[in-house]
Amino acid sequence: MRFDIITVLPELLQGPLHHSIMQRAIDKGHVEINIHDLREFGFGKHRQVDDYQYGGGAGMVMMIEPLFKCIEYLKSQRDYDQVIYMSPDGERLNQPIANKLSLLKNMIIICGHYKGIDERVREYLVSHEISIGDYVLSGGELPAAVLVDTITRLIPGVLNDESSALFDSFQDNLLAPPVYTRPAEFNGWKVPEVLLSGNDKLIEDWRHDQSMERTQDRRPDLLNN
Repeated sequence: MRFDIITVLPELLQGPLHHSIMQRAIDKGHVEINIHDLREFGFGKHRQVDDYQYGGGAGMVMMIEPLFKCIEYLKSQRDYDQVIYMSPDGERLNQPIANKLSLLKNMIIICGHYKGIDERVREYLVSHEISIGDYVLSGGELPAAVLVDTITRLIPGVLNDESSALFDSFQDNLLAPPVYTRPAEFNGWKVPEVLLSGNDKLIEDWRHDQSMERTQDRRPDLLNN
């Protein structure tokens, strides 16, 4: 899968997208991540990409021309399945959305900044708007990194154990059950006996019951869905 991320602060994306599982996915050729500095398509010697908003008001707005030129440049190289804008008023990111997006081949992700982007970009160039929660960040770079991470780990071959992603929280609208590792007892705190039993059926049933109980306690809204 190929991700093309458009941003005015490319350095913000270097750390989150080039370590651990993400870096291994890149090294193995499962994903390709390209970060594009929008200022390369800006105006004048200062490479301007923002301007005052019509009608007055606080905050600058990202201009339509640089974004249009950048997107058109990328589309001249290949076809894209989605042009996604990271926005606090977009569709709330969840596991089913990530599952669906992981089946795509190429996507463009736009990171907003300042007061946002010219509405005409959203109306005519963006195909999907995604939010990572009901709060506002300084820009779309961190949300873009979250989106890329949650998609990438679902791509076959990225995780050492591909079945691991199938048992993550929010798959099947359930939170993941508790997990334990060695030692079996520490400070008087013991691992549940069922996990030491070697009985796969009992362990599977216990984990499902724990998922149901934890979801009911912490996120009952998921069970309603």
